[in-house]
Amino acid sequence: MLGAICGDIIGSVYEFDPIKSKIFPLFTESSTFTDDTVLTAAVARAIMNGGDYVSHIVDLGSQYPDAGYGGMFASWLAGGGGKPCNSFGNGSAMRVSPVGWAFDSLKTTLEEAEKSAAVTHDHPEGIKGAQAVAGAVYLARSGASKPEIMNWVIDNFDYDLDRLIEDIRPGYSFDETCQGSVPEAIVAFLDGEDLEDCIRNAVSLGGDADTLACIAGSIAEAYWGGVPSHIAKEAIKHLDPQIAKIVERFRIRYGLPM
Repeated sequence: MLGAICGDIIGSVYEFDPIKSKIFPLFTESSTFTDDTVLTAAVARAIMNGGDYVSHIVDLGSQYPDAGYGGMFASWLAGGGGKPCNSFGNGSAMRVSPVGWAFDSLKTTLEEAEKSAAVTHDHPEGIKGAQAVAGAVYLARSGASKPEIMNWVIDNFDYDLDRLIEDIRPGYSFDETCQGSVPEAIVAFLDGEDLEDCIRNAVSLGGDADTLACIAGSIAEAYWGGVPSHIAKEAIKHLDPQIAKIVERFRIRYGLPM
């Protein structure tokens, strides 16, 4: 979960100012958490409190009206929830990482990922993106190898992961659909040497940087067993007390490494 938040904060500077390089400062004066972090925290709180996803997403999301929500989600949020949007945007995948940590089987993880997505992103591609990320997090924390994670995603979701970041980067541009960003974020993880490198890979694509890095960071945290302390400490400094408290509660509750 913290890996997702680190990716969001690091990528926030480059969401609308894209770069095609892995050489950039991880944190700047402009670094901030965005809707990726807010909604990840909302999903985590829903899991911990046993409430429904809609009420927690609406409650926490409404407290951060300027977090940078997409247009369809912003309208859904302003209306207090209600019917899902039939969206296939990557919002379902960016917020799902807590699901990958909280459940004891892959089957339950995928079922819960669908539930967390379907309250807004009930389009098949929206659900698919959330399940792919949650499943990858679950497998990574369970000790699966990169080839095992890669093959599982390909077999179950038919994403093209047989690529390298250097192959994707030249022609890639901003894409906030699940089908146009989740595979690339997973490749950023698969092609990375450590959590920081995964996040740098994701940002360097020059696309929806905070969400790409959020997804890549979430899988990387599970795979490498935590977030390097210097990155974790700096990211936590950028959180407000309410979200920081949710992150810490979730870490303790589910035994996430620091």
